[in-house]
Amino acid sequence: MKKKNPKKFYVIVGILVGLIAILLITLFVVNKLNKSEKEPSKTEEEVEPAKVSIIDVNSKSRPIAVMINNAADARPNQKGLQKAYIVYEIINYVDGSTRFLALFKDQNLDEIGPIRSTRHYHIDYVLENDAIFVHWGYSPKAQSDLKTLGINNINGITYGSDNTRDKISDKSYFWTASIPGVNIAHRRFTSTELINKAIERMGYETETDAKNLLTYTPDRLDVQNMANSTIANKVDIYYSSKHYASYEYDSNLGVYLRSASGEAHLDAATGEQLKVTNIITYKVKNTTIPGDDDDRQDLHNIGSGEGYYITGGYAVKINWQKDCRECQTKYTYLDGSEVIFNDGNTFIQIEPEGQELKIS
Repeated sequence: MKKKNPKKFYVIVGILVGLIAILLITLFVVNKLNKSEKEPSKTEEEVEPAKVSIIDVNSKSRPIAVMINNAADARPNQKGLQKAYIVYEIINYVDGSTRFLALFKDQNLDEIGPIRSTRHYHIDYVLENDAIFVHWGYSPKAQSDLKTLGINNINGITYGSDNTRDKISDKSYFWTASIPGVNIAHRRFTSTELINKAIERMGYETETDAKNLLTYTPDRLDVQNMANSTIANKVDIYYSSKHYASYEYDSNLGVYLRSASGEAHLDAATGEQLKVTNIITYKVKNTTIPGDDDDRQDLHNIGSGEGYYITGGYAVKINWQKDCRECQTKYTYLDGSEVIFNDGNTFIQIEPEGQELKIS
């Protein structure tokens, strides 16, 4: 019997293994090519940004800007502030009392308020967010500016009701709550459902191409190691000796707990103290309007200056710049780079010049 040639056997096996390897490589390459044709790679511009929870950054919905009463008698009844993604606090009278301009986006809120009248400089921050403005009344200059500038607004003087919620008419978009012992000016409320009905009736545009005022990151910022940063476990922002906002950092929750004039600031809807992720604070000159018998203020907010971005237990120095009434305020670090904000709500504290700011 003729013996098999072992060399020939191994050559044949080697050829077969090589052919199988070539076949597998060919199938892999063809599969990758087909997949790349079906799913073209995204360019850098097409890559979707990481999602944050405070707002849908891709939403085209116009924000709703609501004027919130912050008088001492109104504060215990405030509802909705915790759900606002941005809240501006700005001086209202020469005594340092303030009002809030609260911004909501894609929210469904049963109660927002108490609603109050606007000053003309609040309109600047409505404009920079391309928001639909909700208020109950106005100062003389604000009334003129609303008309001249064509601001999309819903005014309680025209569309409000002194009736309770269950008795308002189909053409009213505000109601007056029954709260014994509280002045009627501190008891006016609305809801997103009523606001949306008003928007539809008035034919206002519901979408915007305006960019979001702030840029957010889903990743926690390392503020501690940023240049010009300092510890900020306690923050006091004064509008006068009687009117001031305070924040105390809760390291367990990773947010600031807000107080107003020395008392815990609660949301009446939940009974919980307001929690704030981001604080912007900077000083702007205010003056009493000449000839105004009610000591209403003017705000000299077109310009630039320094301030602080406060988050995560630290404060970092920043610059702010607002070039015109409708221009968005720009917030940059001292090196000129854009401030990126932690995912969460933001209180923008526009403090009067000459008042004390304490950070410790």
